Amino acid sequence: EEEEALVMKKRSVLSVIFRYLDTYRELLQEEGDRGHGFPKLYRLCSDWLFSSALIGCGPLCSNWPSCGRCEEEKESRKRQVRPLFRHFRRIDACLQPREAFRGSDEIFCRVYTPDHSYVTIRSRLSCKVGEILALVREKLQYSEDQPVLPGHLVLVAVSSAGEKMVFRPTDEAVFTTLGVNTHLFTCEPSELDTLMPLPEEIHWSPGDSKLHDMSAEEVSNQLVTFDWELFTCVHEVEFVCYVFHGEQSRWRPLNLELVLQRCSEVQSWVCTEVLQCQSLPKRVQLLRKFIKIAALCKQQQDLLSFLAVVLGLDNPALSRLRLTWEGLPGKFRKQFQQFESLADPSRNHKSYRDLLQTLRPPLIPFTPLLLKDLTFLHESCKTFHGDLVNFEKMVRPAVDTETSPSHLQTKAYVRQLQVIDNQNLLFDMSCKLEPKDS
Repeated sequence: EEEEALVMKKRSVLSVIFRYLDTYRELLQEEGDRGHGFPKLYRLCSDWLFSSALIGCGPLCSNWPSCGRCEEEKESRKRQVRPLFRHFRRIDACLQPREAFRGSDEIFCRVYTPDHSYVTIRSRLSCKVGEILALVREKLQYSEDQPVLPGHLVLVAVSSAGEKMVFRPTDEAVFTTLGVNTHLFTCEPSELDTLMPLPEEIHWSPGDSKLHDMSAEEVSNQLVTFDWELFTCVHEVEFVCYVFHGEQSRWRPLNLELVLQRCSEVQSWVCTEVLQCQSLPKRVQLLRKFIKIAALCKQQQDLLSFLAVVLGLDNPALSRLRLTWEGLPGKFRKQFQQFESLADPSRNHKSYRDLLQTLRPPLIPFTPLLLKDLTFLHESCKTFHGDLVNFEKMVRPAVDTETSPSHLQTKAYVRQLQVIDNQNLLFDMSCKLEPKDS
């Protein structure tokens, strides 16, 4: 009886471990490479699983992962060197379906010098800042066109507004922490004050938006498709690590960081397109089109782009354009007021939550609010009850999406938005369109 009870306990433990492995999948294997307990867990369970006492566990055996297969998949993924989303533009890459990033993936990224020349490095996504600087030094040493920067180098993130953040040599996976128009620079500490944003991020030129030649339906479809590709790349564990560990696990929520970047990018895109348009009638047309795009995203249950577009239209630099908004037909003004009420944060975003209750999966949630809720759950609920773990289950929807080859132009446009995210610059542009005394 004691032997039978022991077998039942081992069966129960293995059942839990298999569910754990099914959730972690490749992330658990990668964690094992970083010196954690996966190899020990694997050996222990292998001994149990293939012991004579558990020979009858056919279903369990069929679920046990193959280490060899994991290694082959990992090596195959390493051979695919990809440009990082947003910070290395390549049309051929942006048209490809998004795939999940892992810390061991190799990417191309540009690192700029104070004179705005740059070197392109090939690096692991999770590598430390010290490793990045070593790669930069090596590139500069053998480059005839780039200046050689002597002495001690630091890695700096410079935003379009000129804000600077100096990374520590031990920081990891800094590529995904960069903002929409933030770029990596390297320099000596004495040159920090001389670093300036790239010229194309400081200056802007007025002009008609490409949106005038695109239908709202095509743009919204491409927004939804791309949002879905980005969101489905996010592993459930990334949400937990982001909330539970924050900065200490920056190497893990790589894909989640990109979703949050996308939300900010869409907001800036709305402002940029409208404020670059000098013609009042065309600005009114753009407002109508963005409201229609928001409505179509809401209809397709993409709440990420829906609220991002609404918040972009609510930006002070746009909302102050009295003449532009007065030219909007009453039907569209009323519709936008309804959308604004859904974005209202009062009573803990009650309007948005009421909308969410009426929708059925699949849907794309407004990720910043989802993280806020998870943070509240984490801080208000105990992680342990005695010796027991308090688990919260997070479910992610699945949907089939398809794109048409005839819409490649719209697809490329949506996936490589040219945006201005400097709020001071956007407000200056707004004041030039409609001065304060007009």
